[in-house]
Amino acid sequence: MTLLDRDRAKGMIFGLALGDALGWPVEFMARPEILAKYGRGGIQAPPDPALYTDDTQMTAAVAEALIEAGQHDLDVLMGAVARQFIGWKRDPITPTRAPGATSIRGVNALERGAPWREAGVRDSKGCGGCMRVAPVGYLYQYEPGRMQTVARAQGVLTHRHPTSDAACMAAAYLIKLALENVDPAEFPVRVLKFVGGAAPEFDAALERVTEAQTWTDIEAALGHIGPTRGGGWIAEEAVGMALYCVMRHPTDLVAAVQLGANISGDSDSVASIAGGIMGARLGTKAIPPDWLARLENRDYLQGLAERLAAKKAEMVAAAAKAALT
Repeated sequence: MTLLDRDRAKGMIFGLALGDALGWPVEFMARPEILAKYGRGGIQAPPDPALYTDDTQMTAAVAEALIEAGQHDLDVLMGAVARQFIGWKRDPITPTRAPGATSIRGVNALERGAPWREAGVRDSKGCGGCMRVAPVGYLYQYEPGRMQTVARAQGVLTHRHPTSDAACMAAAYLIKLALENVDPAEFPVRVLKFVGGAAPEFDAALERVTEAQTWTDIEAALGHIGPTRGGGWIAEEAVGMALYCVMRHPTDLVAAVQLGANISGDSDSVASIAGGIMGARLGTKAIPPDWLARLENRDYLQGLAERLAAKKAEMVAAAAKAALT
């Protein structure tokens, strides 16, 4: 695997963690409240220290499971994900990081021994499944079928709803598109082709992104894409709003995550999803050094990204060797 690919892995992990940390202080605040508190531009930089939430914690858990068992069959891999999620729930710091209630319910079921296919909360399409799926898109960049399967499965551990399934698959696929330097203007069409028909609600959200992308009124555009309680709390809106942020600022990670953070809805999740996509697209050079310096657990996150990149290199090499035999 190339140095560029390893840098994209670090950009993805750092980008999503910093988007998360930027959005967390203003989560649950309406946009007018954010602007009143932080000024006309809203919140502009993560606090120092930049503390992240369950979005990044659970993303790290997924990445750890992929590193452990990403080459194994689905049941083995989901067993690894379940163990990582249970460890996350038991970590004493987790309750201080605003964990999602549905995610906790799903992990409680796993802890009680529920099969992974049945642990998730039925009919829940909160964004908890899609906000943690970026490592799946990175690891299975060259295996889109496997990407679909694993992206959906890791979501099912906590959220069981067709729209959550579609959002998880789409969020993973957006990482692939970012890694492959696809023009973000093409993202909606490419994503719709990848997951189209899996969930009408998700397809409708993508259509709203396309409708709003040229609007001059950014607040109206965000409201159109995410009309539910300020937007971003449910899966299709979180992915749609993050996608809008990326399309609005395709060469500027900072501007994309700032836009995601300064919404009335699930600020940390939208900014985190956008930050992961932008980091995968642009690499670490797009991240301000002072932001990176204040990020908590920076050495661990860098090591996690490097281990994920090494796992990908191992799997790509194994696939190439198998193809020759």
